[in-house]
Amino acid sequence: MKEIYLDHAATTPLVPEVIDAVTDCLKNDYGNPSSLHRLGIRAEKRIKDAKLKVSELIKASPEEILFTSGGTEANNTAILGTAYDKKRRGMHCITTAIEHPSVLEAFSHLESQGYEVNYLPVNRDGVVSPEDIKNCLREDTILVSIMHVNNETGSIQPIKEIGSILNAQKNRPVFHVDAVQSFGKLEILPHFLGIDLMSLSGHKIHGPKGIGALFIRKGVRIQPIIFGGKQEGGLRSGTENIPGITGMGAAAEWTARRKEETPYYLSGLKKLLAEGIKKTLPDAVINGGLENTAPHILSVSFPGLGGEILLHALEEKGVYVSTGSACSSRSRKYSHVLKALNLDNSTIEGSIRISISYLTTEEEIRSFIPILAETVKRIGRFTRR
Repeated sequence: MKEIYLDHAATTPLVPEVIDAVTDCLKNDYGNPSSLHRLGIRAEKRIKDAKLKVSELIKASPEEILFTSGGTEANNTAILGTAYDKKRRGMHCITTAIEHPSVLEAFSHLESQGYEVNYLPVNRDGVVSPEDIKNCLREDTILVSIMHVNNETGSIQPIKEIGSILNAQKNRPVFHVDAVQSFGKLEILPHFLGIDLMSLSGHKIHGPKGIGALFIRKGVRIQPIIFGGKQEGGLRSGTENIPGITGMGAAAEWTARRKEETPYYLSGLKKLLAEGIKKTLPDAVINGGLENTAPHILSVSFPGLGGEILLHALEEKGVYVSTGSACSSRSRKYSHVLKALNLDNSTIEGSIRISISYLTTEEEIRSFIPILAETVKRIGRFTRR
C-alpha cells in the first residue's frame, strides 16, 4: 500500500539536499561556534551561511535573522521581548482570535502581568478587518501581532494594508507577523510590508524540526527572554544548534530555487483537490472558502461525521491528514479557529485539514479523492444506523 502524505502544514519531509547538509555538518563541523579555534570558526561560518540563505528568501539582511528553536520560540520572543521592552510606553496589544496557540498563550501570559490585549474577530472567511485594527489602536498600543496565513484554514490576512495603517500612526506600534505557514509558499517581504518582527520555521519548508528564525528589522529593540552566554547578539543565549541551522539554510536555498513556480504548482493541486471533493461529496463544506487562501491548505468539513474517526479511517488506507493544527489537535477541544468563523459544532467536529507541498504529486491527489469519498460515505452509513 502506497502512502499518501497530506499533512504538510504540520511538518514536511526533509529533501535529500537538507539531509546531506545536516549529515556533513554532524560529521565534520562539530565545533562550538563560540570557540576561537579552527573548528569553532568553521561552525560559526555555518551560522553566517545559513543566515544569508534565509535572509535572501525574504529580501532581508543576514544581520536581521535570529535563529530560534522553532516558530513557537520565535513568536514568544517577538511578543514577550517587545512587551517587556516597551512597557514604559504602554501595555496595550492587538492580535486576532485565530492566531496560533504560541501567540495566544504568550498574550495570555502578558495579561496575567497586567497587559491589556484585544483579540479581534474575523469574518466568515477567517480574515480580520484592517479597519477594526485601526479603530482599536490607542496611544499606548505597543504591539500588533497578526499571522500571515492561518494554519488551519489557510486564510490570508491583509498584512500590507495593516502595515500601511501602522506606518501612518504617530506612536507607531511594533508590527509582528507569524509567517510560519506562508514562508516558502507565498512571497512575504518584511521590508516592503512594514513588518518589524517575523517568525519563521525550518520544518515547514523541508528542513529539520527544532529550528526556526525571527526576523528583527534593523533598529527594532526587543528584550531577551533566554539568558546565559550572550550568543546571537545577546538575544538568545545557549550554544547554537549548528546542524539544525545548517539544515534550515539548506532548506531555504532549496526553496528559493523553486519560489517562482511553487505558488502556481500548489494552487493547481488545491484546485484539483477542491473540485474533486465537491464533485464526489457535494455536501462537503469548505471552511473559509477558497478565495484569498493559501495554496497549500484546505479545511473541509463533513457535518455529522467525526473528523478524528475519518482521520483514522484514512490512516488505515495509508492516507495522512489532520483534524486541524497539529500543535493542538490532541487537546480534543473544538478548534478555536473554526469557532471564530461561527461554524456550528457539527461542522467543526466533522472537519479535517488537507495540506500539500511542492513534493505532493497530481497522481497522489487523484488517488486520494476516491479514497476520501468512499471513506466518508462508509462512515456516514455507519453513523446513521
